[in-house]
Amino acid sequence: MSTKQKRYFLTEEEIPTQWYNIQADMVNKPLPPINPATKQPLKPEDLFPVFAEELCRQELDQEHAWVDIPEEVRDMYKYYRSTPLVRAYGLEEAIGTPAHIYFKNESVSPVGSHKLNSALAQAYYCKKQGITNVTTETGAGQWGAALSYAAKVFGLEAAVYQVKISYNQKPYRRSIMQTYGAQVTASPSMSTRAGKDILTKDPNNQGSLGTAISEAIELALNTPNCKYTLGSVLSHVTLHQTIIGLEAEKQMAKAGEYPDIVIGCFGGGSNFGGISFPFMRHNILEGKKTRFIAAEPASCPKLTRGVFQYDFGDVAGYTPLLPMYTLGHNFMPANIHAGGLRYHGAGVIVSQLLKDKLMEAVDIKQLESFDAGMLFSQAEGIIPAPESCHAIAAAINEAKKCKETGEEKVILFNLSGHGLIDMAAYDQYLSGSLQNYEVTDEDVAKNIAELEKVI
Repeated sequence: MSTKQKRYFLTEEEIPTQWYNIQADMVNKPLPPINPATKQPLKPEDLFPVFAEELCRQELDQEHAWVDIPEEVRDMYKYYRSTPLVRAYGLEEAIGTPAHIYFKNESVSPVGSHKLNSALAQAYYCKKQGITNVTTETGAGQWGAALSYAAKVFGLEAAVYQVKISYNQKPYRRSIMQTYGAQVTASPSMSTRAGKDILTKDPNNQGSLGTAISEAIELALNTPNCKYTLGSVLSHVTLHQTIIGLEAEKQMAKAGEYPDIVIGCFGGGSNFGGISFPFMRHNILEGKKTRFIAAEPASCPKLTRGVFQYDFGDVAGYTPLLPMYTLGHNFMPANIHAGGLRYHGAGVIVSQLLKDKLMEAVDIKQLESFDAGMLFSQAEGIIPAPESCHAIAAAINEAKKCKETGEEKVILFNLSGHGLIDMAAYDQYLSGSLQNYEVTDEDVAKNIAELEKVI
C-alpha cells in the first residue's frame, strides 16, 4: 500500500448552500411522468398522497437550476461533510497507470454511505409538513439505514421493507435499522396486498426493489399521517445527492485538476447523478468534454441492454409511469450481493441523458467487481461496498487504457459506501463460491414483450 495519500476538504463555510437541478439546463427535458389512471402528464398534486408536498414540487421542477438547502438539513450535513476527496496514489501505483485517480469518499457518513444526503432532506420536509410516519424500501440496506437514522433525527417513526434476499444476506444492516428505531420487514411479505399477491404466485420469491417499493407505498397510502420516501431513481433524490459533485468540484479546484472522466455505480441513479450532474452542467453550458460513465451489474443491465419506454417503478404498478430505460417492472434480478443495484429501471433524468448521448454506461460482472474491490482495499485501505466495487472496476478499466496509451487523464469516481457490513460477500469471494450472473438477450426480449402487454 502506498504511504502517500492526499485528501482535500472544504471549510464549513465552503459547504454548498444549494443543490443543483440539472433539468433546468438540459436542452431536451425529460419526458413527463404519466398518471396511470388518467394517462395525462403528472402534476405535483398527483403525488401529494404519497410524498411530502415540497418533494413533489422538486420532483417535477424543470425551471430552477438551484434549490436552497434548508438550514436544518445543512446543519446536519456539517456532522460529516465535507466528505474527503482523495487522490488514490496507491491504486495508481498498483495499476501502473499515468492516470490521476481521485475518489469522493462518501463512506465516512454516520451510516457509511451517500444515502444520508437525501434521507435527511426527505425526513426534514416530512417533519416540516407535520408528517409523523415514513415508509420506504431498501435493497442492501444502505438507504434503509440512512432513512432510519434521519427519521430519528427529526422525530419520525420509520417502517422499512428490505428485499428478502438482502434481509437474509445482510443481517447486520437490518440490525442497524432496528438500532435506529425502525421497524424492518422482509419483502415480499404477507403484510400488504402487493406482497400477498407476489407470494401467492411464487411462495419462494426472494424479492426485488420493485416489490419492496410496492409494499412501502401501499403501507404509506393506508397509514394515517404517513408518507413514502425513496432512496434513488426519482429526480428529487438525485437533486439532494448533487451535494457530492458540488463539493467535489471545489475540491478538484483545490487539487488544481479537472476530471476527464467521472464514474459512479448505477442502481437507480442517485449516487451517479450526485457525483456527475454538477460537472455535466459544464459540458451542457460551456462545451467541456468530460466523459460520464455509469457502471451497472451485468445481471441487471437496464442502461446497456434495456429499452427506453414508459414503465412502472414498482412491481404492483402503484407508481406513475416513468419514461426510462427498463428491463420491465416484472424483471426479477439475480441474487447478487450488490443489493442496491438490483433495480429494473433508471431515473428519468439519467435515461434522457443517456438517450442524448451525454453519458455512457458499462456493465460489470460480479466477480470483476470484487476483483476491483480487493485491489482497491489493498491499495487504499478501504473495503468498499459491493455496489461501489462496480464504479472502482470501471475506473480501473479506464486507468488501464491510459496505461496502454500513455495518456495522463484525470479520473474521478464516487466511493458511495464502505463494505464493512458486507463481509459475508467477501467471504464468498475469498472461498471461491461467488459466481457471475448474466441475463440472455432472449430473457430480456421476453420480459419486455410481456411488459408491452401489461401497459
